[in-house]
Amino acid sequence: MSKLLAIAGKGGVGKTTVAALLVMRLLQRGCRPVLAVDADPNTCLDAALGVNVVKTVGGVREDARKFAQEQTVRGMDKKRFLELRIAESLVESDDFDLLAMGRSEGPGCYCFANNVLKAVLKAMVSRYPYVVLDNEAGLENLSRRIVNKVSLLVMVTDPTGRGFETVRRLHALAGEMEIAYDNLAIVVNRLRRHELPAGAEELRAATGAHIIVGLPEDDNILAISETNGNLRHLSPDNPVLTGMDKIIEIAK
Repeated sequence: MSKLLAIAGKGGVGKTTVAALLVMRLLQRGCRPVLAVDADPNTCLDAALGVNVVKTVGGVREDARKFAQEQTVRGMDKKRFLELRIAESLVESDDFDLLAMGRSEGPGCYCFANNVLKAVLKAMVSRYPYVVLDNEAGLENLSRRIVNKVSLLVMVTDPTGRGFETVRRLHALAGEMEIAYDNLAIVVNRLRRHELPAGAEELRAATGAHIIVGLPEDDNILAISETNGNLRHLSPDNPVLTGMDKIIEIAK
């Protein structure tokens, strides 16, 4: 059964960096192949992983809406045609693949398109032992039930009181939206001290998180991120990269 790790949090806390590092660490530990799903409309997970997205699922969704209106697709079953189009959007690497969701839908009815998308993604996800889903800010993609259940929900925050409060709100929102997950991990990113800030354990207890992990601020990662560069050049013993091990252990 596939293990789905979904990354959530407010904008600017390093969700994409955490997602990319999780993919890298899974590969280093022999957990392959991995499917990385970039659900942020800004689409920057590809650069962090050293690949290039040409097509996104957003364009396929638009085609699906048009096809539903036209009723026919050149004699081919619409669902099969869209499956092929989504397959064309897949960026294939040696040990991981990446799928970019692209921009959200515009005006008009996307019921058929979204239903096809969910069905195709469900089938695609089942072919990978591990899937890492990098969400946009908030929980919109999970609330749309693109996937039915998450193995590990990872909420990323910066080491500030405001960041901690955002995690509390996201946790409450996940409950209201009935987002299903097996385990919850909180990542406190960009720590300037060796210890977690005050209130960290209280936050873990309040949300029922199975673990709260602190990741240090790292000059190498900062330099790469500032240039939208490839994080795969990091040393395997980078302390932020090795910090992913605690998260992976929960997801296994």
